[in-house]
Amino acid sequence: MSRDELTKIILPEDKLPKFWYNVQADMPTPLAPPLNPVTKEPLGPADLAPIFADELIAQEVSTERFIEIPREVHEEYKKWRPSPLFRAHGLEKALDTPCKIYYKYEGVSPVGSHKLNSAIPQAFFNKIQGIKRISTETGAGQWGTALSLACKMYGIEAMVYMVRVSYNQKPYRRIFMEMYGATCVPSPSPLTESGRKALAENPDTPGTLGLAISEAVEDAVGREDTKYSLGSVLNHVCMHQSIIGQEVKLQMEMADDYPDVVIGCCGGGSNFAGIAFPFIPDKLKGKKVRLLGVEPAACPSLTRGVFAYDLGDVAGFTPLLKMQTLGHNFVPPGIHAGGLRYHGESPLVSQLFNDGLIEAKAVMQNDCFSAAQIFAQSEGIIPAPESSHAIRAAIDEALKGKEEGVSRTIVFNLSGHGHLDLAAYDNYLSGKTEDIEFPEEALQESLKTLPQV
Repeated sequence: MSRDELTKIILPEDKLPKFWYNVQADMPTPLAPPLNPVTKEPLGPADLAPIFADELIAQEVSTERFIEIPREVHEEYKKWRPSPLFRAHGLEKALDTPCKIYYKYEGVSPVGSHKLNSAIPQAFFNKIQGIKRISTETGAGQWGTALSLACKMYGIEAMVYMVRVSYNQKPYRRIFMEMYGATCVPSPSPLTESGRKALAENPDTPGTLGLAISEAVEDAVGREDTKYSLGSVLNHVCMHQSIIGQEVKLQMEMADDYPDVVIGCCGGGSNFAGIAFPFIPDKLKGKKVRLLGVEPAACPSLTRGVFAYDLGDVAGFTPLLKMQTLGHNFVPPGIHAGGLRYHGESPLVSQLFNDGLIEAKAVMQNDCFSAAQIFAQSEGIIPAPESSHAIRAAIDEALKGKEEGVSRTIVFNLSGHGHLDLAAYDNYLSGKTEDIEFPEEALQESLKTLPQV
């Protein structure tokens, strides 16, 4: 069989990377420091200690290029890693394109998404510090599910605040978490001061990731036995996810190929960073590889946000981070890609975007569902609504190649399956899914609340 006929590219288990890649070591422009939300002074590691486990703080501020994956975490990774890289022959045929399309399938993990790549090390580092309980937020439920399983692995209690609109849209995600022994409540909830305040202001609020973060941080700070855990945005989360792109590079070598464009959906930035960041050193050395983050037009932090210091949550508990933001009070519409409904983008992704090393594109909801259906019918996998954004961009790139008569190699991250998102697809098939582009006047109103730094 020729390499061009390969469908499933399996990296041997003994090639599973033993180190996480830290893009901070190679960034042309260093990150702006996180700031205290009250004093506006730079924060040090000690300031983060009430919230995060010590080793995660060390990783957050590290500029070491490679950080060793603990043996215990590496062994857990082996349950589903290395994940397969597929050549999308069926999709290529359906599009009648000369381009070659590959997708990295993270849906083979026990929880059906890439999120376990960071949940396991986060739970592990909390466990060795003696932490008994972890609080977190979740949008569509993928992160909450992953952390629930990881906490059960290490005997830690998990408390999950799930954005209300997704809690109602995706009841099976809650059940998933509860099967792993976690407690999952809709956010805003009456359990925290920030939740009670939000409910008093608007009893029918759909909730936001920023508000769920406020509740989870408030929960953690209020208890000595609890630390907080975040599933995206932060440096250490992006670093944990680098396992994805490192594997992709080895698998592309096995296929005797190299990508012209690498694509991932973008909300907080974890799965895009995971597949794209390991290609940054190549790009800095002159490789002609494009790195494309794809976001919903309803929540376009990269394409329409501003690069500024902002809070990571609504209540103001988190540090000020310099990032592409729509404003921490921004309430995105209740689109089905709940994991992408976040007002800000990872500071790492934001800085690299402003340095011109990565690109961004915003797409409409119905266009994404259309792409998901094409993919499901040609490749057999129903993708998560979040992942369908990457599929939409990959299809557009392939059709552009067809129009230009050029063969390009396209690689995208299929960050999770959509088996628990079928209600969203039912709405699409029934013609009930609306295209939503956030109005400029609402965006400008939200940006007025940015902190003055």
